[in-house]
Amino acid sequence: MGKQLVVIGGGAAGFFCAVNAARMNPDLSVTIIEKSNKFLAKVKVSGGGRCNVTHQCFEMGEMIKNYPRGANFLKKAFHQFFTTDTIKWFEARGVILKAEADGRMFPITDSSQTIIDCLLREANKYGVEILLKTEARSIQYDDNKFTIQLSDLRRLAPDFICVASGGLPKLSQFDWIKTLGHTIAEPVPSLFTFNMPGNKISKLMGVSVPDVKIKISGTKLESQGPLLITHWGMSGPAVLRLSAWGARALAMGNWQFAININWLPDYNENTLREKFALLRTQLSSQKLINKNSFQLPQRLWEYFLQQANISNEMRWADLPARNQNHLISFLCNGEFAVKGKTIFKEEFVTAGGVMLNEVDVNTMESKKQKHLYFAGEILDVDGITGGFNFQNAWTTGWIAAKAIAAESNV
Repeated sequence: MGKQLVVIGGGAAGFFCAVNAARMNPDLSVTIIEKSNKFLAKVKVSGGGRCNVTHQCFEMGEMIKNYPRGANFLKKAFHQFFTTDTIKWFEARGVILKAEADGRMFPITDSSQTIIDCLLREANKYGVEILLKTEARSIQYDDNKFTIQLSDLRRLAPDFICVASGGLPKLSQFDWIKTLGHTIAEPVPSLFTFNMPGNKISKLMGVSVPDVKIKISGTKLESQGPLLITHWGMSGPAVLRLSAWGARALAMGNWQFAININWLPDYNENTLREKFALLRTQLSSQKLINKNSFQLPQRLWEYFLQQANISNEMRWADLPARNQNHLISFLCNGEFAVKGKTIFKEEFVTAGGVMLNEVDVNTMESKKQKHLYFAGEILDVDGITGGFNFQNAWTTGWIAAKAIAAESNV
C-alpha cells in the first residue's frame, strides 16, 4: 500500500508541493486540505489578476536582495530550484511567461487563470485530492504516524505532512505548529500602504510619480522608485518596499511615523538651488504655475506651490527667497506624517513564521519532527512586491516535494 502525503494549504506553495510530489512518486497518495472555499486565492488576484509568477532575475546574489527576511536561507534553496527553473517548469506545461520592463514576469495571456488551470491540470493528471472548507485543528505524532484532527471531526493519518498554510496574522494561529516543538517569529504585516488621514495631498489621488526617494525619519530605512498617491495616503513600489523592509520597526511603533520624500532624487537642496537660480534667469517673465521644468505631474506641482505659499500669478523673476527656500525644502525633503496602514489590495503578506534554523533548507523538513515539512510563507521568509513571494513558494514547495517523494519510496 502506498504512503500518504497531506498538504495543509491550497495556495501556490501547497499546490506546487502536492503536484510535484505526486508526479515524482506515482505511488504516493496526495491530498490538499484548504480551510476556505477556494484554492489558489492569491494566485488569482496577484498582479491585478494577471499573476506575477516570478521575477526576471537570474543572478542569485541579486535575487536575494529582494527578501527582507530569509535571504540567506533562500540563497541555499535557490541552488535547487531558481527563477530559471520556474520558467522552464511552466513552459514545459504550455504556459509561456513574459517579462515586463520592471522585471516582473506574467503569463503571456495576462490572466492568472492560466496559472490556476495549469496547476489544476497537474493535480488531475496525478490524482491529487483537494478538500475545501477543511481546516487542520491539530496534529499529533505517535507510533511513527501523524494524526490530523480536522474541523469537521474527521481524522487523517498521513505518513507525511507539508504545512503550506501561508502567512498567519496572529501568533495564536501558530499554536498547532508550536505543539510539534517549533518556535515562531511573531507575525507582523508586510507590504502595506501608508495612511495619511487629513493630509491635503490625498486630494491628488491617482497622481503617480515615476521616481522618488523615501526615507523613514529617524532611521536608515529608505527606498527609491515609483510612488502613487491614493485617497488614503501613499502607495506604489517605493512605499511597498519600504513597508517590507521596515515591517518590524513600524509595527513596534504601531504604524505611527514620519517619512521624508525627495520628489526629485537627482537633486539635493544645494544642486536644486543652483537649478532655481538658472530658471529665474531663463524663465524670468513666466509664471511658476505654468512652467514646470521637472516633469512632475501638473497637479502635484500646483500642490507644491500652494505648500510654499506661492500664488498662481507669481513669476520666476519675482519669487521671494523665503518662498523659494520653502519650495526647495519641500521638493527635496518634504515631511509627511503616517498614521496607520492599509493592506495592499488582497495580497496580504506577513513577516514572521516558522524559524528557519529549525528547518533543513535542503529538504524543507522540520529538524524537530521527522516527516513534517514546510513550504511558502508559513516560513519566516518574505519578499517585496514583484514576484518574489511566489518564487519562494515555488522553490520551497518543489524542494519539499522532491524530498517527500524520495523518502516515500524508501
